[in-house]
Amino acid sequence: MPGFERFGDLEREELKDVLDNGVLMRYGFEGMRNGHWKAKTLEMELKNTLESNYVQLVSNGTSAVSVALASAGVGAGDEVIMPTFTFVASFEAILMLGAIPVLVDIDDTLGLDAKAVEDAITSKTKVVMAVQMCGSMANMNALQAVCSKHNLLLIEDACQAIGGRYNSKPLGSIGDLGCFSFDFVKTITCGEGGAVITNNKDYYINADGFSDHGHDHFGNDRGAESHPFLGYNFRISELHAAVGLAQIKRLPEFLAVQKKSYTVLRDAISKIPEVTFRTVPDGGEESYAFLNFFLPNLDSARKTIDNFKENGIDACWHYYDNNWHYVRKWDHLKEAKSLFPISQEIKDALNILSDKTFTQSDHYIGRNISCLIKLSWTTEEVKARAFKMVQSIKASI
Repeated sequence: MPGFERFGDLEREELKDVLDNGVLMRYGFEGMRNGHWKAKTLEMELKNTLESNYVQLVSNGTSAVSVALASAGVGAGDEVIMPTFTFVASFEAILMLGAIPVLVDIDDTLGLDAKAVEDAITSKTKVVMAVQMCGSMANMNALQAVCSKHNLLLIEDACQAIGGRYNSKPLGSIGDLGCFSFDFVKTITCGEGGAVITNNKDYYINADGFSDHGHDHFGNDRGAESHPFLGYNFRISELHAAVGLAQIKRLPEFLAVQKKSYTVLRDAISKIPEVTFRTVPDGGEESYAFLNFFLPNLDSARKTIDNFKENGIDACWHYYDNNWHYVRKWDHLKEAKSLFPISQEIKDALNILSDKTFTQSDHYIGRNISCLIKLSWTTEEVKARAFKMVQSIKASI
């Protein structure tokens, strides 16, 4: 991760094919495109890779979450339970539909804690959204049990976790709907792009129309298509899909590279007695896109990240002090700072966050260091990095 580090001839060939053909839009223009359909072909490849019956490509991962929620009928006043540790896009996608994000604690998987989820359920709860952060997963068996007990939808935001698996299933394919991002820094990139996957035909039909102005996509005349319901424009272009089509064919290659480097780094760090690692639930396998480990306390984690920077160790983050990924610094959410008026119901729900504490999440995020695994590293660079990381950690404890 990220896939752009491995751009090569295959990506260039796919892009050239689109430019030579001249049709950059994924729909219509059948007479011009001469059978060239990059988005449709990528959707077929993703169906096979993600072992899902239906795939709908969209413009990005954020829109994938909104489209998935809307496709399942989630909207105004519905509560969506989500983790305190994620990317800001998670609550943005919920709020866009007029739904209410309900933030709950994570556990040592760095994913949703099933007990915290159950404690947060109300009569308005409609969805539990598991965010598979940093290439791994929450305890999906436990979350599935909670959703089944309370008749709730389970949606997976697997935007950072393509290639990970749980009980022999690809991450993203376990819930009622799954969401992926193919932005510039993901393992598989389209530059910008995303996907919604599901085994529910109705949800797929809804996603297909909702992401393209409500078009039903019947027949070969786009101008004659009907609009069974309101929709918006979350389309991917053929140029973006072409890049993704080249990249998805290389996913096994990328995963192998990630695993090799991850293993070298983890083996080195594991020799430090004070270091522990995020829990991967039984039956789970990470995508190896990130290495996540815990230090003894907040102070040692802060010192470690400072030492990493001083020693030239890039692409590592301490999310406790991060503006993008942890609830602690989401002041714009807590204060409901919106360019457009939002409902009083949502304001009241967000206002609760101003004084709410997440002690359990702080316990894990405060001690966690997350390191991206780059695809561009050489074997020598990985070994040198491992040595520097060990020395930096030891100096911080």
